[in-house]
Amino acid sequence: MLTLQDLMTPDPESVSPETSIRDAIELLRSRGISGAPVVAGDRVVGVISLVDLIEFAASRPTTAQPEQETGVSVDYWDDVKEWAPGAEEDDPSSFFVELWPDTEESVAGRWSRPDNEQWDVLSEHAVSEVMTRRLCFLGPTETAQAGADYMMRRGIHRVLVMNGSRLLGIVSTMDVVKAVADGRLCDRNSRG
Repeated sequence: MLTLQDLMTPDPESVSPETSIRDAIELLRSRGISGAPVVAGDRVVGVISLVDLIEFAASRPTTAQPEQETGVSVDYWDDVKEWAPGAEEDDPSSFFVELWPDTEESVAGRWSRPDNEQWDVLSEHAVSEVMTRRLCFLGPTETAQAGADYMMRRGIHRVLVMNGSRLLGIVSTMDVVKAVADGRLCDRNSRG
């Protein structure tokens, strides 16, 4: 009988709770994986998946947005004065200086370096903010069938393989699919 230990990826990639969401996305992308355990010290504290990251990214603007003034009356536009070149008072460009008063970077600095963290909301947030804290795990001697049933019942795409509190590996739905495709999970007598 095929077990989770036979299917698992041992010593899987992991992230810490302090890892930025941007770095977590890059790790999953570069390794071609859809999720990873979140480990603090030697303890598994959660799981991060692409779904968690996409939901977070979709709920946030891609850059820090200036607070918008609401309810500007029509009369406001009547009070606008014409600016004379050389006059520092009411310089039209001064409007942009205070667009992002909540950031440490000046507007000129932000525009000169669009790749800095002031533009990157995903680097300002940590994995701990979006990770799933509910751990779904089984022991290494559980059968592959039991692992597949467990993932289906829980609606998850990966199960941690643990011995007590020690992380041994991870089995994903792709591992189960590969085992089926290789003929390692089907009853050989039922094949024609």
